[in-house]
Amino acid sequence: MTKIQFGIFVFLLCFLPLHAGAQSLDKQFATWAQTDLKRATKAAGISNRTFKRAMSGVQLDLKLPGLTLPGAKQKKQKQTQAEFRSPAKYFDEKRMQGLASIGNSLLVKHQKTLQRIEQKYGVPAGIILAIWGRESGYGRASIPHSVIRVLATRAFLSDRREFFQKELIAAMKIIQSGDVSAAKMKSSWAGAMGQPQFMPSSYLQFAVDFDGDGKRNIWSSTPDALASIANYLKQSGWQSNRDWGFEVSLPADANCAREGPDMAKPIKSWAQEGISRISGRPFPTLEMSQAGMLILPAGIWGPEFIVTPNFYVIKKYNNSDNYALFIGNLADRIGFGMGSFKTKWANQKVMYRSDIRKIQQKLEMQGYDVGGADGLPGYKTRRSIGDWQQKKRIKQTCFPSQNLLKKMGL
Repeated sequence: MTKIQFGIFVFLLCFLPLHAGAQSLDKQFATWAQTDLKRATKAAGISNRTFKRAMSGVQLDLKLPGLTLPGAKQKKQKQTQAEFRSPAKYFDEKRMQGLASIGNSLLVKHQKTLQRIEQKYGVPAGIILAIWGRESGYGRASIPHSVIRVLATRAFLSDRREFFQKELIAAMKIIQSGDVSAAKMKSSWAGAMGQPQFMPSSYLQFAVDFDGDGKRNIWSSTPDALASIANYLKQSGWQSNRDWGFEVSLPADANCAREGPDMAKPIKSWAQEGISRISGRPFPTLEMSQAGMLILPAGIWGPEFIVTPNFYVIKKYNNSDNYALFIGNLADRIGFGMGSFKTKWANQKVMYRSDIRKIQQKLEMQGYDVGGADGLPGYKTRRSIGDWQQKKRIKQTCFPSQNLLKKMGL
């Protein structure tokens, strides 16, 4: 046997089992689709005709991230997450300015449509445009995936199969309604659809036909996409005639461990404690008697805010403090010509989620409610850290750090 022949022989030995495994996986997928999935769709009221139209020619997309392949070794989860890893990078000024510039031009271009939307739903144009810009680059971002293929793959090969199967059934309900064909239902790799990046279940609940053509089209109709965002926020509790929040300055001796929606009190009470807007302007008169909440997303190492309930409505779109702040700040730039936050984000050393989880677990053992030991520093974790530091009579930072790890003996 020559070296070339031997090489081909070895190649075939390596290739054939993988190829056979892929064939087996495809067969398993086809069997699952025609049995378990078909039964579930029938129980949900999906007709056989719709099922065939949706699933015709659908194959697994093994290039999607985060799949759980049978027999494959699980890769270690990355220990960091964008919204918590680097606020300074998340709020990149050049990027924010670019989005604001485009947003201001679109504010003029779509002025009449936005006025009608704001009149109907009570959501400011700036907020709507900010979400549109953040989610899909004002509808310009490439959204190339077939939502049916993405959701079918994830319903079969992810660790959240039940969730994605429900979303797949919701997608079939959209097809059955006649709003859009399966071929035109484009999504991200995670299954979020169209310009507002709605999951199918959100589409069914919040998407609206605002251009009057009889179809809810969040893929190519700007009026439908913008109005659907506004409807999402309104149904989620948006309070008209209220702001989202204000960047503030806390007194030097202020306790940073009092943040969170469950510690709300009238904004005038915060003002009486010496908390003031960093701009130097007073809080709006209409806001003074209304509820406000303290938020320190980076503890003492970043901007500080008094936010309104509308801040938490924005978080329902994406459950991240930094996301809601991004939308609020971008909206202020679009609607009012404001700029970046006055206080800069400190460049803290990246914390692994596993290290943050150790801090959370230690605090839980001592009776603190950190909101779950998930490795993400939400407000309950931040204020628990601040309480622990205060009791230990050490400087409050209200945020996890390498130094905190050492002080906790971890």
